[in-house]
Amino acid sequence: MSFNITGLEKLQREFDEASRACKSLDGTLTTLNFNPADPDSVNDAIRQMELAVDSKTAPYRSNTLVSQMARELKEMYRQKILELSRTGQK
Repeated sequence: MSFNITGLEKLQREFDEASRACKSLDGTLTTLNFNPADPDSVNDAIRQMELAVDSKTAPYRSNTLVSQMARELKEMYRQKILELSRTGQK
């Protein structure tokens, strides 16, 4: 009995793209300057961070691994910005 396993090339391509996306996200994404007491300033900082992540991952937008990673990173950074705004740090 023999059978063919297909789809490994696609999976390998997705892993390769995810690896390149991770490398593009390494280092400084953006520098945020915001007033932690000003909700508009905090929201602007969140938008700036999200745009930075989106711009780095844009070439891999169709990759589900990269899309999930980008969503998780943006949520993690969003929470960190909100935490800093609550403690009055920037």
